[in-house]
Amino acid sequence: MRTAYDVVKAHYDANDRRDMDGMLADIAPDCRWTEMAGFPCAGTYVGRDEIFRNVFLALGEMFDGYSFKLERLLDAGDDVVAIGVYNGKNKRTGKDFTARVVHVWGVAGDKIRRFEQFTDTWRVVESMH
Repeated sequence: MRTAYDVVKAHYDANDRRDMDGMLADIAPDCRWTEMAGFPCAGTYVGRDEIFRNVFLALGEMFDGYSFKLERLLDAGDDVVAIGVYNGKNKRTGKDFTARVVHVWGVAGDKIRRFEQFTDTWRVVESMH
């Protein structure tokens, strides 16, 4: 069985390849995915379909070149912490943004069970106005 670190690393490796199927592959059917209050797609979404629709698809509709660059991945057993940077350009305004971000992952039984995002929401929202 893979470690939690391996499962989350596989998600980010898929992200780097722009492989959405790979990014969603290890998300448990009951995964609780929380985007921070104040973020454009804020909320908690359960399962692959809700996560895809309300996070990945929504961000793709709002931003060109939306990306996450992983800087550090910290192994905390069943929890994994990622530190990095978001970048993108708002499609409506043409404004770019860069925002620091931390992701906290919970993994059990070789599947991602929870995700929580912490970021500078102002930087992202500012690009929308």
